[in-house]
Amino acid sequence: MRITVNVNGDDHTREVEPRHLLVRFLRDDLELTGTHWGCDTSNCGTCVVLMDGDPVKSCTVLAVMAAGHEIRTVEDLADGDQLDPVQQGFIEQHGLQCGFCTPGMMLTGRALLDRNPDPSEQEIREAISGQLCRCTGYLNIVKSIQWAARNRAEADGVTETAGSQS
Repeated sequence: MRITVNVNGDDHTREVEPRHLLVRFLRDDLELTGTHWGCDTSNCGTCVVLMDGDPVKSCTVLAVMAAGHEIRTVEDLADGDQLDPVQQGFIEQHGLQCGFCTPGMMLTGRALLDRNPDPSEQEIREAISGQLCRCTGYLNIVKSIQWAARNRAEADGVTETAGSQS
């Protein structure tokens, strides 16, 4: 089947088998390897991407189902050299260890903050509950997303004029 999928703002047209998974389309056909393939059963969530702004496990979505939709991968979070606040939060709060779950966690955090710029700790934990991390115990991941929520204006390049210090 011939499909066109918008990935990270660009249309990509390819011939794919009807059973071709979105995770394979992204990794193999488009060479966007930031989307990880983990458990092969949709339990771990390492393959999370955004589809029309919503987190989806790309190992459960057929590439043909993504045709006509906007897909965003971790490669699209940064704007040139400017990191997304979620990416910066993961750096500042040590939200990653091995990094395997990190792309999916960051995209889930981005989707949450796009819907709710000031989520509670419980809302963050609920948002990431479909993803597994074997290294961090989630505390620093939650702190990373909280950091992004608190610092989004600064991380987006918006600075406030500081008053004089005494």
